Amino acid sequence: MNESPLRQVEKLVVPSEKLQKQKDEIVEKVVKLVQKEVAKYSRVSGVEIGGSFAKGTWLPEKADVDVFIKFQPNTSEKEFGELGKKIGFAALHDYKPYVRYAEHPFVEAQIGNTKVNLVPCYDVREGNWKSSADRSPFHTRFMIKALSAQMKNEVRILKAFLKANNIYGAEIARQGFSGYVAEVLIMNFGSFEGVIRAVAELKQGQVIGRATKKFETPVVIMDPIDASRNLGAAISTENVGKFVLVARAFLKRPSLSFFKKKKPHGKQKGMLKNVIVLTFRYRHRSPDIIWGQLKRASASLAMQIDHGGFSVLRRSVVESEGSAALLFLLHSTKLDQHHVRSGPDFFIAEHVDRFVSSNKKKSIAMWINGEGKVHSLQKRPHTDAVLFLRYLIKRNLEKSGIPVGLRDDIKKFKLVTGEYVRGKSIKEAILELVSTDETIFST
Repeated sequence: MNESPLRQVEKLVVPSEKLQKQKDEIVEKVVKLVQKEVAKYSRVSGVEIGGSFAKGTWLPEKADVDVFIKFQPNTSEKEFGELGKKIGFAALHDYKPYVRYAEHPFVEAQIGNTKVNLVPCYDVREGNWKSSADRSPFHTRFMIKALSAQMKNEVRILKAFLKANNIYGAEIARQGFSGYVAEVLIMNFGSFEGVIRAVAELKQGQVIGRATKKFETPVVIMDPIDASRNLGAAISTENVGKFVLVARAFLKRPSLSFFKKKKPHGKQKGMLKNVIVLTFRYRHRSPDIIWGQLKRASASLAMQIDHGGFSVLRRSVVESEGSAALLFLLHSTKLDQHHVRSGPDFFIAEHVDRFVSSNKKKSIAMWINGEGKVHSLQKRPHTDAVLFLRYLIKRNLEKSGIPVGLRDDIKKFKLVTGEYVRGKSIKEAILELVSTDETIFST
């Protein structure tokens, strides 16, 4: 492989000494502020810097700093959450702190161009996890030892590659490859090139690392500090597929273009009329909760649209600051006025009687076709997908499959087809739905 593109990328993704010094100063300041506050509480057993900054795998343009506030294991869950927020707000009160949510709430603030996260975790022994954040300090210590200086730079190159190809990030909105997964892959395969070659030849259900049991995911990526945890479970099948195809494309023709974000460009502008866009506003809730609800709503409505006789080819979700959009690309938003229902073979009397009995009144015509099946020509109840979806939400919301927690929000909705959308983020999402990703489907 021609390594020159990778060396060029390396120069871009490794932070300068000046930037490193700036971040070090911010971290030192934050740790002092946090330590001053935690000294007031006997439940807190320590403070530890974690995440990509502590491991030396952070990218210059995204250098969040994670500081873990470690609580004694016998701290109640209520006290754990309340004290974590109290300490966070007191320590960062000069920087307009606010609450973010994962499994438990944590406090975040912006200091200059750096986001600082103060995350509560339990000070437990390895394997005795009480919260999802408890593994993080162990991840940090493990990777500091497992990765050489060059391997840390290889992680940075891999992260830049994943980000440019829109498959980076473990959050439920993305379901991509997390920073920690990037570190685990480099640890297993030694370099960016090693990861790309391995991914390009990935087999269904392949296990990376040591697994203690069987997992049913497209790829199994084992957490090196937890032999029962499959990191691949959080990655969508679509994103695994994208990674495989873009890795193969890169091996065919390595270039810097694979490390640059590409805007979707639709060749099929005529397809915009086949995209249905459902928009609404929702009451504030944590990102994990709202994204879970939006994804379930999208899946349920797609199923209902299919059952209505329309064919959903692709779908996606867009969310921003209290506003959500569910997008559905259909084969067509309009259907013929009539459709044919295929029934049983005429030899099976019982089945024929049941089919005739349930379809006779709705039939315009009924006949036996050349294969011996009884057929019924009927008028469709719905021929316009937009009107069908409007009817479903307005008149049949309880049977729509939309999560209960989202139903009050979605009652006030707007419904249009793709060519009438004005919002930039939704327009971009529509173009992605109707476009071919020329990077992963290169020839």
